[in-house]
Amino acid sequence: MMGENNQISMFGDDSLLDWTEIGKGGFGSVYKARHSKMGHDVAIKILQDVSVEESLLKEATFQKVFSCKFVLRVYGMYKGIPPYKTVKQKGIVMEFMTRGSIMDLCKNLRGPPPFPLACRLIQEVASGMRFLHSMGILHRDLKMQNVMLCEDLHAKLADFGLCTTSVTYCPSIEEETENSGTVKYMPPEAYDINYKPVRSYDVYSFAIFLWAILSGEEPFPTAHSSRLRNCVAKGQRPILDELSKTDKAGMSDLLDLMQKCWNDDPTQRPTFEEITPMVENVYSKHKSKINYAVCEVLNQLVRKKNVLNKNTKFESE
Repeated sequence: MMGENNQISMFGDDSLLDWTEIGKGGFGSVYKARHSKMGHDVAIKILQDVSVEESLLKEATFQKVFSCKFVLRVYGMYKGIPPYKTVKQKGIVMEFMTRGSIMDLCKNLRGPPPFPLACRLIQEVASGMRFLHSMGILHRDLKMQNVMLCEDLHAKLADFGLCTTSVTYCPSIEEETENSGTVKYMPPEAYDINYKPVRSYDVYSFAIFLWAILSGEEPFPTAHSSRLRNCVAKGQRPILDELSKTDKAGMSDLLDLMQKCWNDDPTQRPTFEEITPMVENVYSKHKSKINYAVCEVLNQLVRKKNVLNKNTKFESE
């Protein structure tokens, strides 16, 4: 959908208050701050690589002009001096997602979300990816950490514009594996030094994402990046034994889709135009239970927060 104004907004230190660092990696840092004029919190992603201003501006402009409810909203560009820094830096000012990422959710739940909610999240991610691909945009860093959740647990894709910068900037594949799991989501053909990413790259990543959200954990938890590359190149994939024991309606369809999406031959992987109706069909089988599933998860999160607050108060006394 075309926006009303394709001019990208610029933000400085005067309108951003109460900065808190909420994430850090090879790419730089992510902060939460209060926007004094908009009256709500925003996320600010600051990149360490000062040479990426042009790509930052291009991506921020794209996200300003075209919108999709399953893609994180961008408000504009930041130029200023963040707290505890001494030089001007650049970044993107984005929508702040109160529930963190799907990875955060799985950690808090100590396992996967209830199946109806997992199906809704899968459907929303597929819809977001279909939108990006329809606009000629590759994500290249689709993983649980880059799917953010709003207050009522709807999904939005993040980091698709910065993924090229993030992956390129990281000093090594090993660091990227340890910090964010990106390598675990890479297709085997991507290990070719001459490889140029195409849409099938994201489809493979979606397959690994499917496995991760249904399992509630990252794949290959102990594999070193060099061993992982060799095993994936030989056709090894996450084990499906536990998931295949589940008798939930539509699980077998998701497992079948998963295997099609991580096919060794990228030309045999389905497109998101084909994937989206498949996952929508699975979600339709559980849609009647989604409100209960969301309430169940939100109540669990509240209980956990109350326990943490109680423990913190006890320790401070």
